[in-house]
Amino acid sequence: MRFSNATLPDSSRHDIEVEGGRIAALLPVSGTARAADPDSIDLGGRLVLPPLVDGHIHLDKTLLGLPWVPNQSAGNKVSDRIEAERRVRAARTVPEFETGSNLVRQVVASGTLHMRSHVDIDNQLGLRNLHEVLKIREHFRDLVTIEIVAFPQSGILRSPGTAELLDEAIAEGADLVGGLDPIGIDGDLDAHLDAVFAIAQRRGAGIDIHLHDGGEAGLAQILAIAARTEALGLQGKVAVSHAFALGSVPTDSATRAADTLARSGVAIMSHGPGGATIPPLKLLREHGVEVFGGSDNIRDAWSPFGNGDMLERAMLIGYRANFRHDEELALAFDMVTAAAARVLGLDDYGLKVGGPADFVTVEATTLAEAVANRRRRSLVVKAGRVVARDGVLI
Repeated sequence: MRFSNATLPDSSRHDIEVEGGRIAALLPVSGTARAADPDSIDLGGRLVLPPLVDGHIHLDKTLLGLPWVPNQSAGNKVSDRIEAERRVRAARTVPEFETGSNLVRQVVASGTLHMRSHVDIDNQLGLRNLHEVLKIREHFRDLVTIEIVAFPQSGILRSPGTAELLDEAIAEGADLVGGLDPIGIDGDLDAHLDAVFAIAQRRGAGIDIHLHDGGEAGLAQILAIAARTEALGLQGKVAVSHAFALGSVPTDSATRAADTLARSGVAIMSHGPGGATIPPLKLLREHGVEVFGGSDNIRDAWSPFGNGDMLERAMLIGYRANFRHDEELALAFDMVTAAAARVLGLDDYGLKVGGPADFVTVEATTLAEAVANRRRRSLVVKAGRVVARDGVLI
């Protein structure tokens, strides 16, 4: 199979030769492919991108495909939204497998072939949502990889029995253990982190903690996570999602924290939040911190927005971070591709000879243009096979 007339991110032009689902060669452009040749597709000079990676999604929360559900949160605090979601969840009649599958189809059609999904675990749900997402992962295993975080959405201490459920979730197939605002929700930093890190150590799992708390109190929690990560030798296995505090403290405090995070190997995820402070992404990257992106909530009880398009998410991240130059937009793109792939441990990733023939094509001449215009993906290719055309899954 040959994909001819491809423009790679470095602006070079090649024909992409595919054998056995992998990139066998990047050849000089040979000219326009013959339309009648079933083993050749002319890309017409379109930009070819590595597959998009969503580093933070909630497959079990989405209401995609259901009739419109108005947001029911009485306030803007995390605790308000948790209670509103409980009410929406109690009224659901359609299984999470169905709505989560709707979302997977939509994101694959936009070029996302890898994702990390947080899955709610608490003493009301038990492991029900985990089992639904495990079924989704198995159903779509030939299209997309799904890494699962066992996420204590209702807290750990304030939801008795959740710590044991998190441990059981890892045993049943979740890949990482999550956490949520150790002080803001559970009110006890050490006890919350004790539970999370103990499970991670016992199960050999990674960690991804939601941290919405801002200011110096939020920063103290980030530093505590970094200290435990370094002390326990978990560098490269821990992420803090959102980390709004890094954008709400003085620059010198954020700079010192960046050095600590880099040394401890703790990654930071940002989705380009609409109302909260955004971490100083360029500062963090310049100090050696791995920063990556995710879509977070998509059409659920938390937010009516989102569509899972990671090129659009890169644009939103860039917009919120005031990125205007091409190299800055390239950073936003990296957050939803290579950086997210590194955090997810995707060693076999990228446009390279010998690598998987997984890629996305879009009408653009540069990465910056692709992010700014975020046009519909003309092709999504998985293992050398076209799986979506013009934003529609085949």
